[in-house]
Amino acid sequence: MNDFRYKKKFGQNFLKNGEILTRIANVISYKKDALVVEVGPGAGALTMELQALVKQVLCYEIDVSLEDILAKNLQGKENVKLIFDDFLKRNLLEDISSFNYQHLYFVSNVPYYITTPILFKLVESNLPFEEIVMLVQKEVGDRLSASVGKKEYGALTVLLNYYFQIKKCFVVGRQNFIPSPKVDSVVISLKRKENILPLKSETVFHKLVQDSFRFKRKTLRNNLKGYPLDKIEPILNSHHYSLTTRAEQIPVEVFVEIANCLEVR
Repeated sequence: MNDFRYKKKFGQNFLKNGEILTRIANVISYKKDALVVEVGPGAGALTMELQALVKQVLCYEIDVSLEDILAKNLQGKENVKLIFDDFLKRNLLEDISSFNYQHLYFVSNVPYYITTPILFKLVESNLPFEEIVMLVQKEVGDRLSASVGKKEYGALTVLLNYYFQIKKCFVVGRQNFIPSPKVDSVVISLKRKENILPLKSETVFHKLVQDSFRFKRKTLRNNLKGYPLDKIEPILNSHHYSLTTRAEQIPVEVFVEIANCLEVR
């Protein structure tokens, strides 16, 4: 990798600390016959750790200039499949349909600039990811694990907390990367909840949450114009909130209750 030209447009910051790579790979207690999806394998350092722990690994790499490096570093690793393409443009369901697996996981040191789109894609894929482990910017980790009422609490926090128990595992300093980023990072774990609240429509729920946070400093009344406020207000009142409350004050279960009162269109 000494001659490799890191590309800023792909958010390339490769983790060079072997101990940390091992810790990331081992956050999950993998079950038998597991498939792990990884985005942005870089030179394959984390991939090497993962392929030794699970039955199969599916990697997505957007930078085709890494093809020779990955082919060399992963030579003989028959349980690794590489797709050189933009993960966000792929049909994930179609890509994994050829794999025979019992348990599905996602483990990745993702490019920071697409952390949020990747998380939305994983949730909206409706695939049964049992646990997601990601190395993200520390401030993103704070946002994902934020509690109700905190300034970091947002639409993504609500959506992810509906499906997963979110935990910050450990901090990774910027000095552990090549090139070194300007911020520290954190490894987060998102473990699928066993008892998820029933929803009439996930589509309605997702849209409600995103619309509620459309303008962070505005109230629900302003953000939810066009919604049947006469149906929403009694639910808010029953939980001691009102239409003048901001979305950051509303817990996940209240959003679920409101979504279930709305008509599916």
